[in-house]
Amino acid sequence: MSKDDRSGWRVKQLKQRKRIVILRDDHLGDPLGRIFLDTPTAENEGAILECLREYLGHRVRIVRAEFAYRRVEIDVELQALVEEAARLAAAADDLRIHGARRNAVSLFHEALQLDPLSREAAKGLGLLMLELDNLSGALSMLKRARESGPDDAELLFALGRVCLKLERKASAFELDPAHFGVRRVLTELGRKPKPPLRSRLERPQRVSPVQSNRQS
Repeated sequence: MSKDDRSGWRVKQLKQRKRIVILRDDHLGDPLGRIFLDTPTAENEGAILECLREYLGHRVRIVRAEFAYRRVEIDVELQALVEEAARLAAAADDLRIHGARRNAVSLFHEALQLDPLSREAAKGLGLLMLELDNLSGALSMLKRARESGPDDAELLFALGRVCLKLERKASAFELDPAHFGVRRVLTELGRKPKPPLRSRLERPQRVSPVQSNRQS
């Protein structure tokens, strides 16, 4: 490798600074959504930041987090090969369009390894997962793309399609609320699963005053 090549490599390895915007409505019912439950204070600041770090990944350093109404704006730094990731994402998207889905999945994941906050890679992978009917994966990736950059018509349309499909699936799932997988999907959608019919029919156990006093 020549000196110029090494110099170029070092430039690409410089820290990248980005702004991430996370919307509360995108995370209703998932673990990250709990950061919106309480007003940030000195007491819970550490727990909120830890939750954000867990979501963004260990390679991303949070510089500043600012809470606004139903959203949080985060300035982050990370070392990423942005140009290489963009090229891989473009190649993967071309494969996706031409039907080579398996190879496209692999390239999208490689791009996200080079740049975990690549909007192009997250969006492309989300679109591909939607085509493969992997709705939970598609929703996760499309939300990441939305958080890493500006919205566009294709991204918003894809998010709408995923949510509509999940909503239809949730309506069907509610016919069998006792199933663990069903309850998990409903929770991911921000819905409170109905208790199974059996538990609704069961009477609550009564505790006599004597038993209550003994337990206390």
